[in-house]
Amino acid sequence: MIDYDFTRQAERMFLNLPQNIQIRIIQKIEYYLSHPNPLVFAKRVVGSPVVSYRFQIGDYRVIFDWKDRSILITKVGHRREVYRE
Repeated sequence: MIDYDFTRQAERMFLNLPQNIQIRIIQKIEYYLSHPNPLVFAKRVVGSPVVSYRFQIGDYRVIFDWKDRSILITKVGHRREVYRE
């Protein structure tokens, strides 16, 4: 399975979500990463200065960078708010 980690900012964003949403997000991330190519489930973030991808989990988005067969989660939040700087 592919590893994943949170940036400090993403971890704070994640911990501010309701617990049932946190569980749902972690389950989906682990499901996606258990597949040979998890990028099949991701879409590229348009307009980002670096190459970033997103997982769509209901109304929530997980923004991440793909590095050496691992992902670094940079943002987690509701779709209305996660793209704001």
